Amino acid sequence: MTALLVVLAVAFAFSMGAHYTGACMGMPRALGAVSTPWALLIMAPLTLIGATFASHGVEHTVGRDFLVGGGLSVTGLVIVIGVAFGLTSAFNALRIPTSTIQILVFSVVGAGLAAGIGIHWSTIATLAVIWVAAPPVAAGSGYVLTKALDRVPEVRVEAQATAATLVAGPGGPAPTALDDPPRPATSGWLAGALVTVGALASFTMGSNDVANATGSLVGAHTFNPLVAGAVGGAGLAAGVLTWGRPLLRRVAFEIVTVDRPMATAAQLVQAAVVLAAVGFGFFTSMNQALVGAMTGAAAARGRHTVHAATLLGILRGWAVGPGAGIALAYAITRAVAAGVGAHTLIANP
Repeated sequence: MTALLVVLAVAFAFSMGAHYTGACMGMPRALGAVSTPWALLIMAPLTLIGATFASHGVEHTVGRDFLVGGGLSVTGLVIVIGVAFGLTSAFNALRIPTSTIQILVFSVVGAGLAAGIGIHWSTIATLAVIWVAAPPVAAGSGYVLTKALDRVPEVRVEAQATAATLVAGPGGPAPTALDDPPRPATSGWLAGALVTVGALASFTMGSNDVANATGSLVGAHTFNPLVAGAVGGAGLAAGVLTWGRPLLRRVAFEIVTVDRPMATAAQLVQAAVVLAAVGFGFFTSMNQALVGAMTGAAAARGRHTVHAATLLGILRGWAVGPGAGIALAYAITRAVAAGVGAHTLIANP
């Protein structure tokens, strides 16, 4: 069962790597600052580095702070990771960005409730506060930073020069091939800045999200946080390189129409908000932070550029994901407990 847990953890990390390509490098790709192959090649190693060296606090939180006592046995953890991996893969197939963090946390809660294990509700409540606060904090920060950038004359010039590279939402023109990004009107300094903040977001994603997959390995004492982060980071990087292309353009192309200054502000705010949570050993949604920051950046321009239909679909994904996680993990855990006994799902304190 331990070997199966490791395999599932790596598979889950692989799925997440693909899932978050749009959240990290979608806007640099959309605005012609980088091609699809280079976006993925930049993202993959930085994701691995972030997962290996900056995820340890979150690994401890996921592995030890959700359930009372010894928590779930390896069999119980296999159920949790299997459910989270399956749901994330389903959302990937539907091309719907969602919060893998919330799916994972509520899968743990569902399995814990079904196995009769106490839940550290204070930890769940703290995470919920962070999840609720992150999007509006990102929106306010995105608004302020975009306003500040617009006061720089060179930024205003490049914003106008790159307006032709914007990609419209549903009903508007879009590139015909993922490897053929729109040619930028200028190669100004904001192109490099946008790629840089996309790279920072990639590092952030590794540090923030790898524990979804490998925190269970820390909790089961299979690996220490460094090794668990490296193993999960390798899975994330592989997912970026092999399955990330279809999701690379979703967030940036179909949620909001942005220019390079707006995109730079939004991506920098996203990384800052998520890294702040990681610094305290918590994690929050990359997609939610990005959507909040993009919305604030658009508001700073007085634009109604958030594509409501696409955003509503993503909000539905965020709502359905946690509910599906807790329900599916609870049902499967109850079924396993009925077959082999609840004691097999509980680790020794």
